Amino acid sequence: MLIDSHAHLSAPPLIDHAEEILQRAQQAHISAIVNICTDESSLEKGLILSQRHPWVYNAAAVTPHDAATHQNFLPLIRKHVSKLVAIGETGLDYYYEHSPKEKQLESLLTHFALAHDAKLPVVFHCRHAFDDLFAMADRQLKETPAVLHCFTGTLAEAKKCLERGWLVSLSGIVTFKKSVELQEVARFLPLDQMLIETDAPYLAPQSKRGKLNEPAYIAETARFIASLRGITVEELGAATSTNASIFFSFPKRSI
Repeated sequence: MLIDSHAHLSAPPLIDHAEEILQRAQQAHISAIVNICTDESSLEKGLILSQRHPWVYNAAAVTPHDAATHQNFLPLIRKHVSKLVAIGETGLDYYYEHSPKEKQLESLLTHFALAHDAKLPVVFHCRHAFDDLFAMADRQLKETPAVLHCFTGTLAEAKKCLERGWLVSLSGIVTFKKSVELQEVARFLPLDQMLIETDAPYLAPQSKRGKLNEPAYIAETARFIASLRGITVEELGAATSTNASIFFSFPKRSI
């Protein structure tokens, strides 16, 4: 069995085909999906989705891209925080910088406090901003568990995540032919600090590139990483599923 630790099921375009997508996920032996909600609509639809399918869990946050414009989403997150398995994805993105750095840092600090108060783990998005993320987390995150989702950093940055006790999550990007350095990271990561994800509908793995991604496609990513490491896909699936179950505290409170 596999767990997709990060997908955007309740936002367009996947929400319009969610039932078929979930059926295909079950056929691909996906036992749980963490649905990432980034605005009011995706959270409200995500909660309905998890009522229908108890193996779908929700996380929510204002993304760093939206830090300057979507802070009005926070009250709804607080209202439903007891129904969430994590706060995320939050973090910093200095590559695109759709929101000013200072707004991203303010938003990140707010999410740290929310996660601490709710006793929930944090799902990080980080691009070209690891120094600031590490510095702020070291000051403010305390003992809160965290995962670096869709990791695309260097081996040195991965090691700094591991030193902090964080998990590192790999997406379909690792299967791309040019992802040589990321493949080195995939070989290096301890099995007990690794998650896998699709980040659907984005970043479909190599054989599906150009298509909308979906949770069923995580099987290809799992096979690829297992081959890199010289282990069976069953071993990889068991380890990453155990890690996800512990990190997100499955099963969660009923809605």
